[in-house]
Amino acid sequence: MRILSGIQPSGQLHLGNYFAMMKRMIEFQEDHELFCFLVNYHALTTVTDSELLRKQTLDAACDFLALGIDPEKSIFWVQSDVPQVTELTWILSNSTPMGLLERAHSYKDKLAKGVSPNHGLFAYPVLMAADILLYGADRVPVGKDQKQHLEMTRDIAIRFNQTYGEVFVIPEPDIPDSVALVPGIDGQKMSKSYGNTIDLFCERGVLKKRVMSVVTDATPIEEPKNPDTCALFAIYSLFLDEKGRKDLADRYHTPGLKYSTIKKELIDVIWNYFEPYRTKRQEFAQDPERVRRILLQGADKAQAVAATYLQKARAAVGLNY
Repeated sequence: MRILSGIQPSGQLHLGNYFAMMKRMIEFQEDHELFCFLVNYHALTTVTDSELLRKQTLDAACDFLALGIDPEKSIFWVQSDVPQVTELTWILSNSTPMGLLERAHSYKDKLAKGVSPNHGLFAYPVLMAADILLYGADRVPVGKDQKQHLEMTRDIAIRFNQTYGEVFVIPEPDIPDSVALVPGIDGQKMSKSYGNTIDLFCERGVLKKRVMSVVTDATPIEEPKNPDTCALFAIYSLFLDEKGRKDLADRYHTPGLKYSTIKKELIDVIWNYFEPYRTKRQEFAQDPERVRRILLQGADKAQAVAATYLQKARAAVGLNY
């Protein structure tokens, strides 16, 4: 089975990125045909500093490589190194209804939060569709916030196939309930654009400050706490197995629990979890040319697949003559 997903290098990668996508992608490479990439074209919708985008792209690549993405077991590349995706985006744009794009929750949400509208932001779902359809992906691991975009990809592919014949694979979403939506320190979805993240490789002092800032309710110490509505519990649970989550829930239900105690524990849990990967990440960060070589080798492999699907699409719409 071909698994594909990408992530934006629009800021430091965080726990939401890791548990919703990165960790699962690294696990998938053992038993599936894995395509994993950094979507820097998408990042242009929010990042206007060119040097920052270059740095964040390499940073994200270092994170992935340190955490275990293996270029020998997967195809790992940067989106803009496969130019076929922009041509397919244009082809798909001509069979994508305006009404479909106008219904995008993410676009409306960003406008509501004061993001300046532009065509790239509006057409984001078409580029995402091209990213997926260009490689014949069967399954796409995404967070809950990307569920609608993946449904739009399916709609675009189905409409194209109905018009021009069977060209594209119709992808299926992969969204486990346990990591469908990772909360940030303010209780909303953890997101770089919200500034509410806990970054994967931040300094311990920064980690402490972020975790101690996680919102909790005002339930008195002597009363039981509700784990089902607590962002702190949800974040801590990401690092626990089923028994560990049950034990933590039991502690919440027992009077006398202090949120500050849980936060101090969580700082150590997060720090220790990522400890084995820090040295590896530093090694990759100190050798950016090695990272670039890995990414370009991945792009060569990705282009070979992309060319096949793009040629099918070109022939289907009549661009080949």
